[in-house]
Amino acid sequence: MNKKDLPENWKKSAQSIRAIQVAFEFGAGVSESIRREANKNGLSTSDQIRKIIQLDVKQPIRPRLTVSLTEEDYQKLALRYHLNAENRAAIREAMRQELIEFGKKHKSE
Repeated sequence: MNKKDLPENWKKSAQSIRAIQVAFEFGAGVSESIRREANKNGLSTSDQIRKIIQLDVKQPIRPRLTVSLTEEDYQKLALRYHLNAENRAAIREAMRQELIEFGKKHKSE
């Protein structure tokens, strides 16, 4: 299937797929400065880097936080939340509620 054959809503995704991720390794000072500035500006570290090097930064449509979980993590969380490890939707909801409570508790700080 060539690009002309793609459905309209897939064409933008095809452009994103061609993007190449570039990774940098810095000493702790540089990395921490970029992370702090990103946090202060309400940006991801990636968007902060784009801002520093004067590339466009788009406002996220749905700002989100992510975490990667292994099978072992799901097992531990299932025990923590007293849930079945196979019920990942319930585990994610329990995590979501805990994060909401954390946010409420630390909002005034």
